[in-house]
Amino acid sequence: MNKFLNEFIDRGFFYQCTNKEELSNILDKKKINAYIGFDSTAPSLHVGSLLQIMCLRLLQRHGHRPIVLLGGGTTRIGDPSGKEKTRKILSEDEIERNIKNIKKVFNIFLKTDNPSLKPIYVNNFEWLGKLNYINFLREVGKHFTINKMLSFDSVKLRLEREQSLSYMEFNYMILQAYDFLELNKKKNCLLQIGGSDQWGNIVNGVELIKRHNGKHVFGLTTPLITLASGAKMGKTEEGAVWLDPKLLSAYDYWQFWRNTDDNDVIRFIKMYTDKSINEIENIKNQDINKLKIILANEATAMLHGKTAALNAEKTAKETFIDGIAGKNLPVINLKKKQGNKINILELVLASKLLMSKGEVRRAIKNNGIKINDTTIVDDKLIVDFNQYDKNTCKLSFGKKKHIVVKLI
Repeated sequence: MNKFLNEFIDRGFFYQCTNKEELSNILDKKKINAYIGFDSTAPSLHVGSLLQIMCLRLLQRHGHRPIVLLGGGTTRIGDPSGKEKTRKILSEDEIERNIKNIKKVFNIFLKTDNPSLKPIYVNNFEWLGKLNYINFLREVGKHFTINKMLSFDSVKLRLEREQSLSYMEFNYMILQAYDFLELNKKKNCLLQIGGSDQWGNIVNGVELIKRHNGKHVFGLTTPLITLASGAKMGKTEEGAVWLDPKLLSAYDYWQFWRNTDDNDVIRFIKMYTDKSINEIENIKNQDINKLKIILANEATAMLHGKTAALNAEKTAKETFIDGIAGKNLPVINLKKKQGNKINILELVLASKLLMSKGEVRRAIKNNGIKINDTTIVDDKLIVDFNQYDKNTCKLSFGKKKHIVVKLI
């Protein structure tokens, strides 16, 4: 088995491949270009996309070149895979801003200093935006049957649930297949990687290229990652775990990994850190809390840098063990409205620890809200900042979500 594929499997990345043996032989003979597509539906990717980024990182480490396709064209349509309803249509300006921001994330995770390995960035609007509809139907559409398109889960599940599926979304799978064809022609791309929900779209691309120019290319998919709790990877009760350092602090990112369920820790160290499989085998029987700190430090260092990761660990120790507000906790400045007083519901909402008054009330009822480690029991409490040094306090939700609030 080829070294890249072998590590891909060992790290738990592997789900399906169109022809694993033949791909392994190709990878043994030469270095290839491989791509993953990312639609630009938000200003940043969140941790739910991190597995795909780690696949590209692994490709680079084995000497292959990653192609990052940013879907400026397909984002204008919306991928129905795994979606229960039509996605909001973004303006062209929003899409372009998102693409610009998302590229910054990839430049953190992928090496950019080696000309032969640095990522190739492409925007599929470059070719999709120029398509002539009649010619496209004649040259590409003829290779797709309605019977087969209706059999894919992304379509079938929506129809079975009697949820609407627009003609625009229905065309998404054809456009993704065409992306692979274009990248094969323009960038000599031989491999597309994606989540298992993309299998049908990827196979379409492999078959389209074979019919169109007789070339053999490959598809490789990863499992859809869920937490031990059954929840989807990437979001928490507090919101998305963003990969843009401007949208989520290093401390909050560290806490996300530190709070990993015991049953997921070793799996996630394999998937989301650069530690070798041998290293992981040697440490896997260590104390589970020590392993969680290793995971949090390694994952946070990759995105925010080693210093930020160690500072987050130190802050967590200060906050949880020593009982003080660690100096690296996230800080929010609130403007005074009525003197130095604010209702507890408004204070928690302004801090963004919770997103609705109902959630705050439930948290207070369950003794989940604290100010400077004192439990709040009254949801009508008026918090007087005059009693706090420098109009500053530590606001906590549960045991592991903290923020420093300063009234200015």
